Amino acid sequence: MESKLIARGVVRTAIMTFDNFGQMLRWGDERQPWRRLLIDGNPVNLVDMNKLIPDNYEEERERRLSLDEIRQLAHILSRARAEYAAAPTGTRHTLQHPLKRETELALWICLSTLCRIGELLVAKRQHVNLQDGTWYIPRSNVKGQRQHRREYLVFLSDFARQKFTELLALSGDSEWLFPARNKAKGDTHVCKKSVSKQVGDRQTRFQNRSKPLTKRRNDDSLVLSDGANGNWTPHDLRRTGATMMQELGIPLDVIDRCQNHIVAGPKVRRHYLLYEYAAEKTAAWKKLGDKLAASLSETPSASVSGPSTKHPT
Repeated sequence: MESKLIARGVVRTAIMTFDNFGQMLRWGDERQPWRRLLIDGNPVNLVDMNKLIPDNYEEERERRLSLDEIRQLAHILSRARAEYAAAPTGTRHTLQHPLKRETELALWICLSTLCRIGELLVAKRQHVNLQDGTWYIPRSNVKGQRQHRREYLVFLSDFARQKFTELLALSGDSEWLFPARNKAKGDTHVCKKSVSKQVGDRQTRFQNRSKPLTKRRNDDSLVLSDGANGNWTPHDLRRTGATMMQELGIPLDVIDRCQNHIVAGPKVRRHYLLYEYAAEKTAAWKKLGDKLAASLSETPSASVSGPSTKHPT
């Protein structure tokens, strides 16, 4: 199975499948009556994933968006909305629907706060305090192993606060910032993969799909720099924002704390040195937000501005 997945180009999925099967069979090997079914051994142990994974596969992504690509993204999104809104009555069917405004806001919040997209999509209205300019992320929403998860507080820049203000207005009276629109699901948040899917569906040249997906977008409208730097994902915005902080001269330990990373060093330090760096993190997020606001007020260079999204008439 793993070799077939790798042949399709979904190497990460193959690795996760291999790990999940291994975990399941190890669980069975330690318990009856399933242990008897594994009398001849664990079949996963016969698979060497290192021999199956292509040599050019990158376990860790390094993709980050340049400032010009960030400007290009903003230009693409705003132009698509403007063209759709300005289309004469009866002609909108000739245009593709622009990206949902909530999805746009999610991208800018990820970039300006360094949060994970999954942490944002499960956020609740009660966790955002616009007056204090804070966003509380509970431990249950944080990615990672249970013993390494910890709650944290994001101090919102003016840039991020503006995005949250609009998002709260769009979410209506739901307790969720990104409520699911499917009534069958009840009152809950959208799927954690929804934004990543929307972004990926608009970069199909990198998807290695045998045929277009039904009821999904299949175009290249969000490809940046004409694809010269490869595809980008919402998680790459977290890396992009952190790198921008680094370029702004913000200390690495402060950037780690803005990302809610476990700070390296002896374990005893993490237990006894509990200063939260609130002032330093607030200043770091403000610097990043100010940089983004200033950058997005500039026009992208002609080389990355991209073609119009209008359909031929």
